[in-house]
Amino acid sequence: MGHACIHEPFPRTDREHPIVAALAVIANVAAILLIAWMRLEVHGTEDIEAALTEASAQGDLPVAPTPDLKPDSERELEAAVTSSRFATGFSP
Repeated sequence: MGHACIHEPFPRTDREHPIVAALAVIANVAAILLIAWMRLEVHGTEDIEAALTEASAQGDLPVAPTPDLKPDSERELEAAVTSSRFATGFSP
C-alpha cells in the first residue's frame, strides 16, 4: 500500500559511463602535464640539473645519516601527535 505513490521512471544504475571515465582520465593527465610545464616555466631547470649532477660530481660517495639526538620522550610525543593527526584526518 505504501508503494503506490513511488514512481521511478528510469532504472538506477551506479555504473559510470565509459566516455565519462575516459574524459576524466584525459583531464587528469592534462592537469599533470600542465602543472609540470608551469613548474618548468616558472622555476626553470637549474635546480633539477644541479641535483642530478651533484651526486655524480661527488664521486657517488655514500652519505652517512645524521644521528637522531632527540630524547625518547620527545620522540614518543611526536609519534603520538602524528598518529592522532592521521586518525582525525589532519595529515600534513
